[in-house]
Amino acid sequence: MPACLIGLGSNLGHRVETLHDAVDRLGEHRQIDVVRVSQWHETSAIGGPTGQPSFLNGAVLTETTLPPSDLLTVLHTIESDLGRCRGERWAPRTVDLDLLLYDQVVRATPSLVIPHPRMAWRCFVLQPAAEVAPSMVHPTTGWTIARLLRHLETALPYVALAGGIGAGKTHLARQIAEHSSMRMIAEVLDVNRLDAFYADPASHAWETELEFLRQRTRLLATDSPEWTQSLECGRISDFWFDQSLAFARVWLAEDRLAAFVDQWSECRARIVRPKLTVVLDAPADVLFRRVADRGRPPERNLSEEQLDRIRQSVLEQTNEPDVGPVLRLTNEDCERSLEEVLAAIGAMDL
Repeated sequence: MPACLIGLGSNLGHRVETLHDAVDRLGEHRQIDVVRVSQWHETSAIGGPTGQPSFLNGAVLTETTLPPSDLLTVLHTIESDLGRCRGERWAPRTVDLDLLLYDQVVRATPSLVIPHPRMAWRCFVLQPAAEVAPSMVHPTTGWTIARLLRHLETALPYVALAGGIGAGKTHLARQIAEHSSMRMIAEVLDVNRLDAFYADPASHAWETELEFLRQRTRLLATDSPEWTQSLECGRISDFWFDQSLAFARVWLAEDRLAAFVDQWSECRARIVRPKLTVVLDAPADVLFRRVADRGRPPERNLSEEQLDRIRQSVLEQTNEPDVGPVLRLTNEDCERSLEEVLAAIGAMDL
């Protein structure tokens, strides 16, 4: 039978009794076998209304003959039976049952997304999950539950923003720095170099991409003052180091790309890797409109097709092995994006 990982949480009422009742109801279902139950972990509420009571969180490893959609229906029924009322997002609740993993199934529908889209960077999910299923593999990162938890516990407090041209990385990074204790690491753009590149990408792509690579390496070098001095506050960058390779794949000819990959790989071994990568995505027509609205004349030479190629290359790069947890934001609501990232930062205990 498929192995399934279910997350449980409660911050209203008799929390322990409610969680035990939920586990009992799972075990009573004739098509669900409860294999292992974690301890209960008390954690602060993340996101949603302020002043919430703390949560008790846990995880259950099960085996089931139910398909994912039917299992989700069972979870919702148990929630309703135990007094769950769905209203404001991330509001207090008597019980929360989340389908985290269903074997190695990857699915995204309006009613069900598996793996759970936020589990890979939530300590309050991974800590109990590692007790019951440490070797279970998260299918989109390729990492085990134990590795995901170890990454959150050991990686430096650094979040990187990724996305195509016009995605809004710098704007969001500034907002995050303003609304949190994180310090922003920003690229310094050489306007003259960029103007020359946009006017004639074929002639200037090699020098431009190398300059971006060198600058990002200096900013993220593990032996730089940025990372060897006090890290009492986290860091947020308006770029992602691996994005250098994604852009190079679009602009460089095959012979130059091979040489660039060698330099990129050498630099990558010497830099700080993000605890979380946040990808800002938007349709190519939206990116095209934003670029046009920015009022940089040479940048307007970029076509919608070119912007979409860059966008797709960045998205493909986030699926490469060893990238780690990725938060994907596809909405155009700046406030919602800020809310999502701040909640993720809180869930990582940054």
